[in-house]
Amino acid sequence: MADKPIVIFDLGAVLIDWNPRHLYRKLFDDEAAMETFLRDICSPAWNVEQDRGRSWREAVDLLTAAHPEYGDLIAAYRDRWDEMLKGPIAGSVAILERLDREGYELHALTNWSAETFPVALERYGFLERFRTILVSGEERLVKPDAAIFELMLERINHPAERCMFIDDSARNIEAAASLGFDAIQFESAEQLQQALQQRGMG
Repeated sequence: MADKPIVIFDLGAVLIDWNPRHLYRKLFDDEAAMETFLRDICSPAWNVEQDRGRSWREAVDLLTAAHPEYGDLIAAYRDRWDEMLKGPIAGSVAILERLDREGYELHALTNWSAETFPVALERYGFLERFRTILVSGEERLVKPDAAIFELMLERINHPAERCMFIDDSARNIEAAASLGFDAIQFESAEQLQQALQQRGMG
């Protein structure tokens, strides 16, 4: 077991199908208008501040003050947030479960609001397979900041060189690789399985 890599998973878009479009397709008749809203109003940059620890009340209030004509749609981002969770990504969860059975030490590092992460914990039993889940909103740090990776290493008491990191974001993968992680950019469960097989973990 000592020679097995420590495996650290991202959660959203790797193990859990989270996407605001799962909700907003119910609220918009026009796909292009929805995309504009998610790009310019409830944008990734706005959402990441909740991942960094900003409260949802503050986030919604600030954005509604700036764009009152979208007030109901902005409020829905929080009030109906659970509808953005479509479900587990089955192929990836199967890989996680196999690695667990084979004795790999498993951890998770996620950009996620501290207020909404309990919904995922309650919904997805496979999260219990992780020894550690470091949630950005609880630490007030977000990927790809080096500090959150360093905190993860401190929390699990392993050097980066012992660790494999799996994430769908190119920026996060680049940051992890620069710190010494064996970093795999996730594209699909099939692609991840191939990457693991190339490392003798298949």
